[in-house]
Amino acid sequence: LKSLGDAKKDGILDNRLRNMIEESTRQVYDYACTGLFERHKLMFSLQMTMMIDEGDNDLNRDQLDFFLKGDTAISDDNSSKKPHDWLSDSGWKDLNKLETLDEAFEGIVKSVVEDAELWNEWYELETPETAPFPAGYDQRLSPFHNLLLTRCLRPDRVYNAVKLYIIAHPKLGEKYVQPPVLNFERIYNQSTCMTPMVFILSPGADPASDIQVLGEEKGFTGNLFKTVSLGQGQGPLALQMLETGANRGHWVLLQNCHLLISWLRELEKTLETMHKVNENFRLWMTTDPTERFPLGILQRSLKVVTEPPDGLKLNMRSTFAKIDQSVLEECDHPAYRPLIYVLTFFHGVVQERRKYGKVGWNVAYDFNESDFKVSRRLLCLYLNKAVENNDEMIPWGSLKYLIGESMYGGRVSCNMDRRVLTTYVGEYFGDFLFDDCQKFFFSQSGYDYDLPAYGDVEVYRESIERMPLNCGASVFGLHPNAEIGYSTNATRDLWKNLIDLQPRTASSGGGMSREDVIANSADRIAGAVPEPTDILVVKKKLGIPSPTEIVLLQELERWNALVIQMSASLADLKRALKGEIGMSESLDELATSLYNGYLPQMWRRLCPDTQKKLGSWMEHFKHRFEQYRGWVDTGEPKVIWLAGLHIPESYLTALVQAACRLKNWPLDRSVTYSMVTKFTDPGQIETRPEMGCFVSGLYLEGAAWNLENAELEPQKPKVLVQELPILRVVPIEASKLKLQDTLRTPVYVTQARKNAMGVGLVFEADLHTTEHVSSWVLQGVSLSLNIDS
Repeated sequence: LKSLGDAKKDGILDNRLRNMIEESTRQVYDYACTGLFERHKLMFSLQMTMMIDEGDNDLNRDQLDFFLKGDTAISDDNSSKKPHDWLSDSGWKDLNKLETLDEAFEGIVKSVVEDAELWNEWYELETPETAPFPAGYDQRLSPFHNLLLTRCLRPDRVYNAVKLYIIAHPKLGEKYVQPPVLNFERIYNQSTCMTPMVFILSPGADPASDIQVLGEEKGFTGNLFKTVSLGQGQGPLALQMLETGANRGHWVLLQNCHLLISWLRELEKTLETMHKVNENFRLWMTTDPTERFPLGILQRSLKVVTEPPDGLKLNMRSTFAKIDQSVLEECDHPAYRPLIYVLTFFHGVVQERRKYGKVGWNVAYDFNESDFKVSRRLLCLYLNKAVENNDEMIPWGSLKYLIGESMYGGRVSCNMDRRVLTTYVGEYFGDFLFDDCQKFFFSQSGYDYDLPAYGDVEVYRESIERMPLNCGASVFGLHPNAEIGYSTNATRDLWKNLIDLQPRTASSGGGMSREDVIANSADRIAGAVPEPTDILVVKKKLGIPSPTEIVLLQELERWNALVIQMSASLADLKRALKGEIGMSESLDELATSLYNGYLPQMWRRLCPDTQKKLGSWMEHFKHRFEQYRGWVDTGEPKVIWLAGLHIPESYLTALVQAACRLKNWPLDRSVTYSMVTKFTDPGQIETRPEMGCFVSGLYLEGAAWNLENAELEPQKPKVLVQELPILRVVPIEASKLKLQDTLRTPVYVTQARKNAMGVGLVFEADLHTTEHVSSWVLQGVSLSLNIDS
């Protein structure tokens, strides 16, 4: 109704209707964006675009399905190999599928093969989505077709290409990719005395002070503004404030509602029974995202998402805005003021590094303002002590430990993340900051991020204002390729969320119904599932098993559980599709996963951790079976493919046990070390080593490997992952292990690395380097057994 009143008046009916539709579309977008996280706003814009196109009969469901899922078909052994190294395997598979979707793409595969130089030039562009496609395809393709082809060749640029698509849409435009800025005055105007305002918090953002400022502007201060932070025993007090505020027209702010979820049920009932309410009354609530928040409160409330400023400059500006001249005058030490700026830069870097996902931090830590404040007070305390004692030496050891290990490090649960944090502290804190002979720079990537000289607070604020609004990954010590990884992950999240929003009744490629697609996938997968292995026969063949053969038997037990579950669930699903049995919740989840090309949850629980889609997972599944079968038939492999083992750590432990038995070493004092060989293919290995093993299928992320010099080197542009040559793992007594010029590199099961519970780390490999280890630590160098494709 509000949009009808706000729409521009016009005497011509068609014009009036168009104005009403445009205004209602804009207001729906603005209202929805208020309650969405930043990462979901473009997804919502694209969903609106698709719904508008569908209403105008301009949406091709088959092509939309391909855009969201790619080619979900299970590959066969006769699939053509990609013609160029710069093409990804999944991109080449998608491109072959794309050619069959529309006559506009006719000959696209042949063109990419034959006109390789033209297509490679387009591929190598920094922003290829803004350039025309080569070989005349820019004249043949529609705007949506451009998205489909970009998906195949440069998926990391799809996120930006979607923005350009929405901007060019005749019924939308640029304002639908520029969400409204959070405005508390506008939120207040949208609210009523019967509409609670629920603020969903994110790390580093707290709207309480902004709400108080708004209250002062509106005259709600002192006894007219009541606030309570919820926790154990605070429920009755909050309820009393609510009832008093509703009668007398107060503002009530309930903070941290997620800490007292049980009491919110009582609040929900109270809100439902409130009828006579003072029109000045407003209820403000803050909560962390939680699935247990009562739906009744959410349905009647105005949802608002608060997020911290995005970008290093805005982060530092926000931090320094809370520092005035009096703070800088708390200490007379000449290093104090510059070190406040260093601490602000450090605080911004550790927070903004979260943007890059697992390459940044294994766990997204909630570094917040309290860490900064306490660290600043520690600086003040220790430097004041140095002034009192006339000590010219700054106690760097104590400061580094307290800031890096205690304050910020106290939140860090992963050893590899702690290594990154302490590296930052070592790079930013030291006497080199004040070296007169060599000026210190935090980074010189695109801009000279230097340390301002001793001065008043305005000197440091002006230095922050001179910084560029957007900075690259290099400022954080990461490789520029980390930006590509960030864009790729954003695109995958966009696709995944949009898939969840699509109607389940839609048909798929070739006009097949949803049930036909599911049945076809189920038949193809069922044909690839082998019979369970007879473990009794294997035990009889092995006789008295060695430690590694015990691992084989344990692996086969887990393998059998998986294939039995796959066979049984697929058989039940096919019967349910025919109507012979009912469709249970688990079978419905299986059907949805097969339709969307994802690995079903009931299978995921029984297989090694993976981020692969169903098609590439089936190739992994077949490779696992081949390794197990070869191990049983011909003995332990010359080169082990660790990614094919359910628990790869157990195999490495068994190698150490076998070596200890052979050499009479104490087991608790024996470890492994590793070295990268010159071999790039398992076929080059002729015999198994006496101790240890050769390992294939490791993927290096965050760096590249120089085969000629046998050392780490920087990544090539746009090459995020490189397969490592075959690695040799050797058991050794810990007392005899002495390594130099080596980076202890974590080996994870997947590119999701390690979670907050410490799950995901397999072992640590030793990679040779001639550069300082800190550069590789900050670049997030790691190895993975499985990559996404």
